[in-house]
Amino acid sequence: MERRELLDASGALAPDTEPPLDTAATRSALELMLLSKLVDERAFSLQRQGRMGTYSAVRGQEASVVGSCLPLDPGTDWIVPQYRELPALLRHGLSIEGILSYWKGNSAAARIPEGVKVLPPQIGLAAQLPHAVGLAWGLKLQGDPGVVMTFVGDGGSSEGDFHEALNLAGVRKAPVVFVLQNNGWAISTPRSKQSAAESFAERGAGYGVPSALVDGNDLFAVTRAAAEAVARARAGDGPTLIETQTYRLGAHNTADDPSKYVDTGEKLSWEQLDPIPRVIAHLRAQSALTDTDLAEIEERNRSEVDRAIEALGAVGPPPPESLFDHVWSQPDARLLRQREEILHTAQKGADR
Repeated sequence: MERRELLDASGALAPDTEPPLDTAATRSALELMLLSKLVDERAFSLQRQGRMGTYSAVRGQEASVVGSCLPLDPGTDWIVPQYRELPALLRHGLSIEGILSYWKGNSAAARIPEGVKVLPPQIGLAAQLPHAVGLAWGLKLQGDPGVVMTFVGDGGSSEGDFHEALNLAGVRKAPVVFVLQNNGWAISTPRSKQSAAESFAERGAGYGVPSALVDGNDLFAVTRAAAEAVARARAGDGPTLIETQTYRLGAHNTADDPSKYVDTGEKLSWEQLDPIPRVIAHLRAQSALTDTDLAEIEERNRSEVDRAIEALGAVGPPPPESLFDHVWSQPDARLLRQREEILHTAQKGADR
């Protein structure tokens, strides 16, 4: 399968190529990519200060995530995320402080606002994919024009849920777009030890699901592939699998030490393919971005992140009994007993 590329590492368009985004849309995408990078930096710092729990950064995959979500209509379409899709969730209507509250362990503060078409993050690998297919199938049965986009990593694609979800989506022609972010690592397991297939995108054919293979660090290639997949789903023609070949420039999460398993030379070579400088170079070549413009974008992002971090400071730890909230509509005796035991232990600790 041929990999699609529109924007090379120097920011130059392929010959005779019409970009899928105009200048204004490209600048907006760049601003979102830079915002994601800044949130990653601040979240890492908060975790190291003990002010937030484990966090999974997007760094290196900004074009893959942002390009995928741009064709979606936040008022109509749904996102079913894994745990590394922050800029897509922001564009769809979540707040920075709301997302970080989840990583802080406060599910009440992280509650998805009414009307925002996003499902909660899923930590169990690929467990979100059957949910996405069920949601998409339900929309189809109801005559709802919405499309569902769901994300999974290369490691998650080895889970049974991945294959079952693609099979059901293909059979039911569910309006769902699977974005498989191949970032080279399933935590510390390299892609070479995960599959002998030439690409993960090839797996779609076995389920009757059309596939696309794209340079995941190319904002334009990802956007075009996603736009085609979303249009296909909206027209009633069923699902698409998109493999975005990208690279995780940071750790799997803040509990991980990639220096133990990542070859320094490999990482340096991928840093030369960083998607953000690529978009900046393209806009500069079009005389559509100056140093002043870039400074203004970064200042807006800093102000927004500072505001969000201040709001996050007011989010306290969740009460112990919240562990039992929203588990059962009618909790059984065992759960009620466990809840009372936890409350009793917490009270004894507070009385000391």
